[in-house]
Amino acid sequence: MNEVAVMNKINESDKDYQKDLGDGLILRRAIPQDSDALTDFNGRIHGPDDSEEPEERVAVWTRDLFERPHPTFEISDFTLVVDTKTDTIVSSLNLISQTWSYAGINFKVGRPELVGTDPEFRGRGLIRAQFELIHQWSSKRGEMLQAITGIPYYYRLFGYEMALDLGGGRAGFRSQIPQLDEGQDEPFRIRPASETDLTFLVDLYAQASQRYLVSCFRDESTWRYELNGKSPQNVNRTEIKIIETESGDPVGYFLHSAFRWGAMMAATGYEIKPGISWAAVTPTVIRYLCSIGEEYPTESGEDKEFGEFGFWLGGEHPVYKVIPDRLPRVRHPYAWYLRVPNLPAFIRHIASELEARLADSFLVGYSGVLKITFYHSGLRLVFKQGRLVEVDDWNPTPHGHSGEAGFPELTFLQLVFGYRNLEELKYAFADCWTKSDQISALLEALFPKRASRVWPIS
Repeated sequence: MNEVAVMNKINESDKDYQKDLGDGLILRRAIPQDSDALTDFNGRIHGPDDSEEPEERVAVWTRDLFERPHPTFEISDFTLVVDTKTDTIVSSLNLISQTWSYAGINFKVGRPELVGTDPEFRGRGLIRAQFELIHQWSSKRGEMLQAITGIPYYYRLFGYEMALDLGGGRAGFRSQIPQLDEGQDEPFRIRPASETDLTFLVDLYAQASQRYLVSCFRDESTWRYELNGKSPQNVNRTEIKIIETESGDPVGYFLHSAFRWGAMMAATGYEIKPGISWAAVTPTVIRYLCSIGEEYPTESGEDKEFGEFGFWLGGEHPVYKVIPDRLPRVRHPYAWYLRVPNLPAFIRHIASELEARLADSFLVGYSGVLKITFYHSGLRLVFKQGRLVEVDDWNPTPHGHSGEAGFPELTFLQLVFGYRNLEELKYAFADCWTKSDQISALLEALFPKRASRVWPIS
């Protein structure tokens, strides 16, 4: 066996894993000595297309992943493609493991990030080779799903579908800032969070996550990481503020970036304890955002005057309902890319939620077999008296016409994760169909449209 064959046979879980990609290119895992080179690479590759200046905040994020303890990530979770002729990094990405929740049911997720290739080496399949490797890592870790954010279309090439709410929010302008009456004191105080607030943050976040179909699980270690684990210039750094009464009782928290988004200073998280009025607290939060908006630099460093406050809290949030007239500008959510390599296993994992939905529907106690064609593959679900007793792969024959419902390609994931409802998918895709009214009602009961909000661990 030649040297290259031996190299490629190394166990892929080994920290010394290497694979020869030909033409002097080697795929391997990162080691601590790669810190400077990969930091420089990511700063350069992820900078604006129209600028030769590196993206300093992304570079700092990379260095933090090397040098600061992360609750779910280690250095060897970076993959590198190295040109051995010049000993330079030409492509890289990483895998950040975390736990998400679907209607309160936790499951493991692998999150690829910092995906990039030097322009001179694009089109050679280097990203595909790295995705194949991290998908194997993710599977060995028991991760049922991979999720990534990114530019339109690209990650479809690697088996992903845009199928979950990402971002979105609302904003107001100077004229919408609520003013205190003359002589009136601010009714609530705002201070930086500290480690003594960790239990409060964990509990309130967990309670608020029940509002959403899919969220990211956060324990004390991940909240501690948000407090202390990121450098000031890290692109993902979030400042956490506690809202409290004059007597010092905490009533909520909110998050904001360490920089402005152009003219806007936005809250990227905001929660209030039960029994406390959103309408009473929110004016204080707006005034605070506006006060720091006048002081904080912009993300790009451009000299742009502050002029907007925002709540970037997804498509749905209580604050939108209490001050709609103060938030006239609306940005609808984009989408996460999701990959579910074993769909029957995931459906079985969330079966208790599907059964609860069915029990609360007009088809309570339903029995029957539901075969769904994806044209090249399919899914078979067996129900007995409202219980989901079997879920497995199914091969539609002939392709495209057998079964009780059809969803082209990976569009069924949009239904599973509440991103689109059945009617919307039928409208968007002419080859999405159901065989009968009862099958339509069954799918609508099992998979209603519902907002999600995932704040990932970066």
